[in-house]
Amino acid sequence: MGRDQGKSEASREGAQTNVLLVEDHPITRQGLKLLIDNEPDLTVCGEASDAQYAMNAIEKQRPDIVVVDITLPKKSGLELIKDVYAIYPDIKTLVLSMHDEALYAERVLRAGGRGYLMKDEGGEKLLVAIRRVLEGQIYVSDRMASSILESFSGGNPSKTKASLIKGLTDREFEVFQLIGRGKGTREIAEALHVSVKTIEAHRQNIKEKLKCQTAPEMVRYAVRWEESNFSSES
Repeated sequence: MGRDQGKSEASREGAQTNVLLVEDHPITRQGLKLLIDNEPDLTVCGEASDAQYAMNAIEKQRPDIVVVDITLPKKSGLELIKDVYAIYPDIKTLVLSMHDEALYAERVLRAGGRGYLMKDEGGEKLLVAIRRVLEGQIYVSDRMASSILESFSGGNPSKTKASLIKGLTDREFEVFQLIGRGKGTREIAEALHVSVKTIEAHRQNIKEKLKCQTAPEMVRYAVRWEESNFSSES
């Protein structure tokens, strides 16, 4: 079965909003497609399992909104959102992910995304989020909205390593996650298609930003953080 599947609009009556699904799990895509296609004003115009297929589908289908997961093979959903925003600024993007929005929502909004929804919120919340984003609004949970407003109001969050993680760039954060998953410098360089020297520079920046005294301390923290994050999502 192809990863990029178009769908004729001729089979439906009336104007509908076109939704592109970017999700690497076929069963999840199928469930989302059934949910969205059941709505009279929405239709899934295409599906993609990774960023490359997504960009091809966007070029062909020109959807009104792209619903995208953060975790995708080869290239992250966050990087895909940046590409969509740069090339097709009128196409809205909404993240649907299992990852805690406290870790990603602000990064998604900075990248040009228009909303963030966790998968455990359920189908009804997804439909609300899609429609709200299509109306030109930003969609995040009330808890996340309050956190974002607090950060803009000049609050003084505690200087723990957990809060310092927010100071990492998107690429540094990606490297930090891969370190936490036990990946070595060369493995990370190959996964991100950059040089070993670039990853070494990122590792040094991460160590300094997290105020770790040594590289092993930074690695231990990354591993603990990744394990904690994974456990919270299970």
